[in-house]
Amino acid sequence: MTPDPVKDIVIVGGGSAGWMTAAALANATQGACRITLIESEEIGTVGVGEATIPPVKYFNSRLGIDEATFLKETSGTFKLGIQFIDWHRKGEAYFHPFGQYGAEFDDVPFYQYWIREFVAGRTRDLDNYSMAWAASAAGKFQHPAREKRLIQSTFDYAYHFDATLYARYLRKYAEARGVRRIAGRVTGAAQDSETGFIQSVSMETGETISGDLFIDCTGFFGLLIEKTLKTGFEDWSHWLPCNRAVAVPCKPGGTIDPYTKSTAKKAGWQWRIPLQHRIGNGYVYCSDHLSAEEAEAELLSSIEGEPLAEPRHLRFQTGRRKQFWNANVVAIGLSAGFMEPLESTSLHLIQYGIMRLLAMFPAKDMSPLLRDEYNALTAAEYERIRDFLILHYKATERRDDAFWRYCADMNIPDRLQYKIDHFRTHGMIVSDERELFHNPSWIAVYIGQGVHPERAPALSGLRPSVPVEQRMQQVRKAMNDAVTAMPEHRQFIETYCKSALQ
Repeated sequence: MTPDPVKDIVIVGGGSAGWMTAAALANATQGACRITLIESEEIGTVGVGEATIPPVKYFNSRLGIDEATFLKETSGTFKLGIQFIDWHRKGEAYFHPFGQYGAEFDDVPFYQYWIREFVAGRTRDLDNYSMAWAASAAGKFQHPAREKRLIQSTFDYAYHFDATLYARYLRKYAEARGVRRIAGRVTGAAQDSETGFIQSVSMETGETISGDLFIDCTGFFGLLIEKTLKTGFEDWSHWLPCNRAVAVPCKPGGTIDPYTKSTAKKAGWQWRIPLQHRIGNGYVYCSDHLSAEEAEAELLSSIEGEPLAEPRHLRFQTGRRKQFWNANVVAIGLSAGFMEPLESTSLHLIQYGIMRLLAMFPAKDMSPLLRDEYNALTAAEYERIRDFLILHYKATERRDDAFWRYCADMNIPDRLQYKIDHFRTHGMIVSDERELFHNPSWIAVYIGQGVHPERAPALSGLRPSVPVEQRMQQVRKAMNDAVTAMPEHRQFIETYCKSALQ
């Protein structure tokens, strides 16, 4: 027998998570399901601004969203990577680029030849071989070349944009495709006595909204996934100890950097996200080592322009739900879990949750097989990202503050230690299946934070006929020539996607 199809989908909560979910479901189901989104303007959203990673382009493309229009609507800019300042030692910086290092000129990967030269003491600065950093350092941007033989094809990009404006843009998109929005506060949920499935949610007004599938986008509160279903939470704060943030936007300067800045501070780190109409700033910190008042004062003293709003203070706990899909509820966004925004993965985890749900879209019976596979894949994704974030804290030589001493001395997951040992001993990257962060990302953090190989990968020293030094010089020259021909980032934005908010 064919099980009854899902007909009514109820999304509880708005913001980026809710409206990304609504837009994607409306686009995928094409009117076959009734989709209702409930949000309360009284509750509001985190909405402090977003830096993203390249997969977000796929999400927008799947919805048929025009890039230039999207950037105009969200006051967006382009992002070529993240610069990390003072993470390894004070006074040092490195770049985590989107895209590869160098350009391949042999069967041995470029990065392995770079490691060979590094171990031999013939090169030091990895950033010099990143096309993304060459453009970032010069404040330039253009779309990557499609012709793979060109050095301009070796970088990738993502966006900075205003999260509140993005949610507003997706709301228009979703409502145009039949999504019904209800404004108001959800106060409770009714469950089936036998299955435990959510049957309906009740509103403050007394109205009840029934559904077959419920999406929990209620943020840290987890109204359905936790408060109702008691799913449980796996705490990762012993590995990722930051549990507070304070955020404030400020007026922009004359240039628009095409990258995010992350600067290590006394008890955490500070972000800088340049948009067209403002700069987003925030301090992510550990309350065991810094008070909210101290964090706010330090943040306000280090921003470069006049504040545009009062500082916003946020509390969070790093970790994930023990199940992301429980009964007929799927948690998307902060209700599913939280890993601080160090590598701009928040929006990706929303996107991943939505795409995985579409791939395993259930019938009314909510197949346990689909649910278990969804949970297993999502848990693995969270844990791989978690380990990459832990690496940033663990791999530091800073001992100037108690926070950094704790991070350097803490025990880490066995799988991450195994990866570090491989790279330190053999210069080899150990990757897990479906790894979000590929080899260049791991290399950037390893080298940038002092995890240096003791030897080069063996094959890189067994090809004497390959003129490695000459090829590497040619790569650097090609990058410099390509950057010279690029437009300024601000100039590119002015002609391609200027926002009315500028």
